[in-house]
Amino acid sequence: MLDKAVAILDCYPPDGGTFRLTEIASRTGLAKTTAFRLCSDLVRLGLLDRDRDGYRLGGKLFELGSLVPRRFHLREAALPFLQDLFEATHETVHLGIREGHEVVYVERIHGHRALALPSRIGGRLPLTCTGVGKALLAFSGDELAEEVLVRPLPRLTPHSVTDPARLRTAIEQIQVSGLAYEEQEAALGVCCIASPVFDGPTAVAALSVALPCARFRPAQLAPAVRTAALGLSRALRSGT
Repeated sequence: MLDKAVAILDCYPPDGGTFRLTEIASRTGLAKTTAFRLCSDLVRLGLLDRDRDGYRLGGKLFELGSLVPRRFHLREAALPFLQDLFEATHETVHLGIREGHEVVYVERIHGHRALALPSRIGGRLPLTCTGVGKALLAFSGDELAEEVLVRPLPRLTPHSVTDPARLRTAIEQIQVSGLAYEEQEAALGVCCIASPVFDGPTAVAALSVALPCARFRPAQLAPAVRTAALGLSRALRSGT
């Protein structure tokens, strides 16, 4: 069914437009009942909008499209710093951005001792359960932090922080040090240290080092993580 849903989106010209159901069925060769069911699913996903005149491309589709060049530029700018960080630590490194209350992983580099992690490129995890997520949360404005703190906090492991007061304290500490820590909160046996990346007053990304807790030495890792994040921030601000 995915190919048929894509066919519906592909039948629209670049400048959009509004099509009635019969026209969508005609353009795609789908049965009208199938077209209706798929259009309803696309409306629920925000990829189509429906009004009295028919169906048009949804705002979510344009939002996702606008993220592609931004993510590509960020990833290209970040790769040298991620590679340097990997060479300095020989541990798994991540680059993530924030979407809503989640972190989306844009890049990941690991060596031969790859960890069993829930993170994957393009994957999402709660902000509050990851080092990258907490670094983003601490530097994305007070309004977002309050939105997160008033809601039930997700639990991925028994070590996930679900107490709002404890999370608020952690956010305040991250804002002072510029470093976020995660200890078995997303995956058992795995610890992480992260730092935010800036291209303006708020964080646009964060990068991290993840490794088994038995090898976790924050004092040794912190300088390399901070150096990589600061270097990427300077590169983004200078446009290089």
